[in-house]
Amino acid sequence: MAKPHTSWVDLRIETERLILRPPRDEDFDAWAANMADAESARFIGGQQPRAVAWRGFLTMVGAWAIQGFGMFSVIEKSSGQWVGRLGPWQPEGWPGPEVGWGLARSAWGKGYAAEGAAAAIDWAFDHLGWTDVIHSIDRENTASQALAMRLGSRNRGPGRLPEPFQDVPIDIWGQTREEWRRRA
Repeated sequence: MAKPHTSWVDLRIETERLILRPPRDEDFDAWAANMADAESARFIGGQQPRAVAWRGFLTMVGAWAIQGFGMFSVIEKSSGQWVGRLGPWQPEGWPGPEVGWGLARSAWGKGYAAEGAAAAIDWAFDHLGWTDVIHSIDRENTASQALAMRLGSRNRGPGRLPEPFQDVPIDIWGQTREEWRRRA
């Protein structure tokens, strides 16, 4: 298990257009709206009522508290709005250390996922000491497959998620820290 960041609550990563930071209570309404949107939530656990989204939100905050990392809230600098979540993620039984993403539909097509994921991968390698990163991608999720390729990851073949997603057909995309550094 990675050593928790000493001050994870105050962690802030800035990219050209985004702020990445651990989730805060004020992010929940936008999180819940994203999870209520069937299309936005399709490949990140499926559409959820607000009460189920709350439990998922608390899971992410708990990952930060216990593991010292979790997905970041993605804040659009120009508007100050929460536009999604992305970043390092490795729950029990997961196929490897993942940097994943799930953005609100309003943020699609703007390059935010690539911009944020690249910063999150840098952070995972530099601050968590990861030597490998994966992306668990549903075989029907062509947009995430294209993003993984854009990030320099390759399809490593079929993978398996833990319950309750064990029957979802996924492929594991990924790359090593050395491959990432050579690409940069």
